[in-house]
Amino acid sequence: MIDLLARHPASDPQALTQALAPSARFQDVRFGTYRPNPEFPSQAAARGQLEAFLEGPRERPGGLRLFRRRRPEGRGLYLDGGFGVGKTHLLASTYHAAQGQRAIMSFQDLMYLIGALGMTRAVDTFRGHDLLLIDEFELDDPGNTHMANTFLGQLMPGGTSVVATSNTEPGALGQGRFNASDFQRQIQGIAERFETQRIDGPDFRQRGTRPEGVLTADEYAAWQALQDHATLAVVTHRDLNRHLLEVHPSRFPGLLQGVGAVGVGALVPMDDQNIALRFVHFIDKLYDLGLRAAFTGTPLNTLFSETYRHGAYAKKYSRCLSRLSELLREAHGEVTTPPVGEG
Repeated sequence: MIDLLARHPASDPQALTQALAPSARFQDVRFGTYRPNPEFPSQAAARGQLEAFLEGPRERPGGLRLFRRRRPEGRGLYLDGGFGVGKTHLLASTYHAAQGQRAIMSFQDLMYLIGALGMTRAVDTFRGHDLLLIDEFELDDPGNTHMANTFLGQLMPGGTSVVATSNTEPGALGQGRFNASDFQRQIQGIAERFETQRIDGPDFRQRGTRPEGVLTADEYAAWQALQDHATLAVVTHRDLNRHLLEVHPSRFPGLLQGVGAVGVGALVPMDDQNIALRFVHFIDKLYDLGLRAAFTGTPLNTLFSETYRHGAYAKKYSRCLSRLSELLREAHGEVTTPPVGEG
């Protein structure tokens, strides 16, 4: 069994620039596997626009192509929609369908990378890329607003195109999180680099269901018994939160390296926003890596306080609860599905 609390992964800025490909959960997705909700035509429209985005440069007058040595300025496409409408699925599908040098990462990972490498090295790292895909684009503070504006302003004129996803339309980035009006010029500069495609619809993880409940003690024990103990990590929520305060979020992939399943026992409400946001980022990584997970303790709807779930980071918490519910549904399925040959 793996002891997460004994792990203190080192910071390696160069490692952050490697293997920037879709995570395990999205390795096999393609445009053809995306199932748009027929009640919301914007979902199919978004898929079509992404496919056209990839073909567009090949149709430019004069034979200009996205992947020539002397490239035109990079283009931007921004998918704006709520959580659970398939934005990450579409972003990963774009990666798989694209040609040339490309990379995919979350906005937070990009900010960590810029902070670790410095702006000049970060821009140089991606200067030769044809396509950069950024998931969950959001401006949390003046610092990342400035970094994002500078990074895109130095990168895209050189020919790198960018596709981003977000829960917030470009012109409204940062609202409610800091005095965004003081940085409107930079926010507008970011927004003007993108064509926006809205994606409507309900959270597919909750489609036709209620949010999943945590496991009982017996279910949790049964779930653990089904896992490969060589790659299983089991920890209490309190211990996990204390440990995450000592590990920079950019190192969470290292913390989970070689882990196949994570059991987090005795979930408790979190009344410290710093602790809560680190937990959110941990769940994002666990989910993206395609790891199995199970949880016991407080119901999901009491995990984050009302002030958090309706405050500046409401969308982060909503996404986390949606993903937790999906992970729990998968865990319940493991426990209740009879082995092959039975039932």
